[in-house]
Amino acid sequence: MANAQFRFINTLHFRNFQGDLLGGLTAAIVALPLALAFGVSATADISTSAGAITGLYGAIGVGLFASLCGGTPSQISGPTGPMSVVMATIFTALMREDPQSGLAMAFTVVMMAGLFQILFGLLRLGKYITLMPYTVISGFMSGVGLIIITLQIAPLLGHKASSKVVSAIQQLPNVVTDINPVALGLGVLTLVIVFAAPPRLNRILPAPLIALVICTSMSVYLFPNSGIPIIGKIPAGLPEPHLPLFQIKYAKTMLGYSVMLAMLGSIDSLLTSLVADNITHTQHDSDRELIGQGIGNLVSGFLGGLPGAGATMRTVINSKSGGKTPLSGIIHALVLAIIVVGASSLTEPIPNAVLAGILIKVGIDIIDWSFLKRAHRLSLKGAGVMYLVMFLTVFVDLVTAVAVGAFLANLLTIKSLTDLQVETMRTITGPTDDQQLSKLEKEIIAKAQGKILLFFFSGPMSFGAAKSISQRLSIVKAYKVLILDLSDVTRVGITASLAIENILKDADDTGKIVFLVGVHGQVAERLHRIQSIHQLPKDCWFNRRLDALKEAAALLYVPVSQISTVDEH
Repeated sequence: MANAQFRFINTLHFRNFQGDLLGGLTAAIVALPLALAFGVSATADISTSAGAITGLYGAIGVGLFASLCGGTPSQISGPTGPMSVVMATIFTALMREDPQSGLAMAFTVVMMAGLFQILFGLLRLGKYITLMPYTVISGFMSGVGLIIITLQIAPLLGHKASSKVVSAIQQLPNVVTDINPVALGLGVLTLVIVFAAPPRLNRILPAPLIALVICTSMSVYLFPNSGIPIIGKIPAGLPEPHLPLFQIKYAKTMLGYSVMLAMLGSIDSLLTSLVADNITHTQHDSDRELIGQGIGNLVSGFLGGLPGAGATMRTVINSKSGGKTPLSGIIHALVLAIIVVGASSLTEPIPNAVLAGILIKVGIDIIDWSFLKRAHRLSLKGAGVMYLVMFLTVFVDLVTAVAVGAFLANLLTIKSLTDLQVETMRTITGPTDDQQLSKLEKEIIAKAQGKILLFFFSGPMSFGAAKSISQRLSIVKAYKVLILDLSDVTRVGITASLAIENILKDADDTGKIVFLVGVHGQVAERLHRIQSIHQLPKDCWFNRRLDALKEAAALLYVPVSQISTVDEH
């Protein structure tokens, strides 16, 4: 009975206990400095007791419940760069609107985002969420990387961070002319360690943790009176619950931000799930993963934590260390919980400059350098979309960037598909050397002397092809019989169906005869639902093109004796 229960909870078992234990411990060691850094970064622009601890609460809440209830066994979840960037904006916006209740509303937004993710999973939208053009994902991720780097320059130099890129850029002249040498030295040392740590050492002790310990120790023992900004006192013990607070006058803002977090967290998590699949050679359940992430964010918001998602680096480290089941994610969360309950005082003297150095490394890693180097060689239009998304991500907001990028990328895709469909369309009214036509079909068309118009379609017909259909048919006016050959059409869209309907109406209004050839499957089902198609007599439907041509020849009084009886092929 116990085994059945464990299988029900996302295939949880203890057969890989040693690997899961090592993977979970390693993931927790990596997550600790990142969670602290994301917590400080997200709350840097507001005056509140919340700070680094929000990152730890988020890592615990999302990490535990996403592992228990999610659909990717080896995935480690917690605060991520993109989610923290959005959360910083939410904190600032809601605290500005209502300083008294803004913090509570911000955590309510996290809970609402979790509910939206649960809804996405229940509606089985998982397979659709990752259908995002790579140019958009690349531009978005690179933009997030630039945001993180820009926002961390000030704390790296010993100053207070800003949550807005524009304000961070505006304060750069003042920051650069008033550098705290101790903060800069510790920040630079952090960067040296995280970049220069040998891969073998990194597998045993993660570079961010090494930098955190070394640089914090130097700050405490070598520069005790430097006055550089540090994390400071954080709450110890269990977190106080944050009950939901929803105010109608801020409904639009809260709903907008919650949908933004939900979509971003879903995309981030499911992309990480694909990475986990590649490493572990397994197949994740995307809808269950969304539900698990949603429950995790619901709990995180209730605990006063940052929103989270599947964390790629932590997931890879967990898998490489032996973690294969949800037990590794549970262990990762429990280790962080133990640190919060019993060892929170150890994190208090950590300098913000050290966390800034760690985050700058994260930002640099997030930027899609590989695609940036070759995007212009692959496609100028694709590169343009990517750079536009990157610009909007940095200087406008993430939702606008993704929405505009997806819209433009889809328009370009539709244009390419339409051009391809148009290239395959052919209109034949006279003698032709078309290889698809048999000798007898060619002869019939030639004998008809332009009175038969044969129109070929192929592949799926989208709405983009509809305009071309009407344009091509408007060129030819003298035909008496129109034969629409749909034998090679696999699917037809609504707009294309209506275009065919207009063709039939125009033909009927002008006294022309229309034959349909090879209508089958979804095409037949769609066309039969259009009223004017039902009005087309049954003897105007043909399975073979040759039969339609023979019938047309008979109607046009092209004597059968004048048509060669050579082999049809």
